[in-house]
Amino acid sequence: LRPSLQVFALIVFACLVGEGYTNLSTSSKLFCVFNHNEDACRYGIGIGVLAFLACIFFFMVDIYFPQISNTTDRKYLVLADLTFSGLWTFLWFVGFCFLTNQWSWTPADHVRVGADSARAAITFSFFSIFSWGLLIAFAYKRYKMGVEDFAQSYVDPTPEVPTPYSSYPNISHDSYQQPPFTQTAEGPEGYQPP
Repeated sequence: LRPSLQVFALIVFACLVGEGYTNLSTSSKLFCVFNHNEDACRYGIGIGVLAFLACIFFFMVDIYFPQISNTTDRKYLVLADLTFSGLWTFLWFVGFCFLTNQWSWTPADHVRVGADSARAAITFSFFSIFSWGLLIAFAYKRYKMGVEDFAQSYVDPTPEVPTPYSSYPNISHDSYQQPPFTQTAEGPEGYQPP
């Protein structure tokens, strides 16, 4: 799923960078094809580039995930994937609504060249909403699977009393000797500690 998300993000920001800016025949000044709103083009390019880079990062995490032995690191990576996927699903939804709204207010005579690219950016931002939503489901499933595996495989060690070490030969454990340097009941001779 991640490679398809990379392609979707690449299409969105490539369409906006390539043909998202145009000019009128009477002027050389470039403007965004989405109702002359620079924020619409910047937003689409921004979330497209960041989504592309994040897909590369999480794809590498998916490849190396079985080799990560620390359960805490695995948990944080899965939670990061879950959180990022949720955030990007929301941002793609906002981007789709924003681009669609701005495109509906764009005068038809102002866009001659970038109309197909603008429609492609809107379409693939719409596809990205559902694709990132699927990533949420997969990340949540991976998180639940990790929690259940830990709960089932972890066994609390039993508090067994360890067997004593074998003693030195010919010495019994029954005899007890008086510790050295203790006072006996005999009369005090010489120096006495206070």
